[in-house]
Amino acid sequence: MPDVEIFIGYDGRERTAWEVCARSIIRHAALPPTISPIGMGTLNGRYRRPTERVDGILIDKVSDAPMSTEFALARFFVPCVARAQLALFCDADFMFRADVAELFALADPRFAVQVVKHDYHPVDKIKMDGQPQSDYQYKLWSSLVLWNMVHAANKRLWQFDLDTRPGLWFHQFGWLRDDEIGEIDPSWNWLDGVSDPSIEPKAVHFTNGTPDMPGHENSLHAFEWNVLAQMGAA
Repeated sequence: MPDVEIFIGYDGRERTAWEVCARSIIRHAALPPTISPIGMGTLNGRYRRPTERVDGILIDKVSDAPMSTEFALARFFVPCVARAQLALFCDADFMFRADVAELFALADPRFAVQVVKHDYHPVDKIKMDGQPQSDYQYKLWSSLVLWNMVHAANKRLWQFDLDTRPGLWFHQFGWLRDDEIGEIDPSWNWLDGVSDPSIEPKAVHFTNGTPDMPGHENSLHAFEWNVLAQMGAA
């Protein structure tokens, strides 16, 4: 059994971003990490929430709400598939600049999950490749989650919840009390174009669009991202 595992959100439309994220983790890791994709299509039948596409937008029919990616809610299935005591989830549009071992070292047994507690309220109504942007309490907290899989509070997250609860309930960690949600230093979820520029990011989150998307080609860390993207080019 691995000591720790990493799950990166997977959507076929963001394959390059997924590969860049994985390469960035491997590049900085002192020890080979265990990395897996997680999305609606990777969960071997566990994902049973009805969905449909309407005008190119993925709709979660339980919530009657749009999902910008195929891992928008699949991320919360980490407890179903993780085998390690500690598991890390991150969105595909992350690029790590430090060893994730440093992040796992921050794990505190008092907490069921640990996140960067952003106070983020987007202005734009559209993000990424034309997907709708939403605003809610705890926005972006779930974009990077350090899971303590042995914490008793995570046993409250049942398959029934995964099948039937509205999406916002998950993104606001509805199965947890506030004192069961720990905090991580903001350098581990540094929002490109949003976060304090005086912070040296250990993980850049291209939340508004990766550098291969129109309008984001010249973002601050685009050069590093493109170097990693080219590593997979033919």
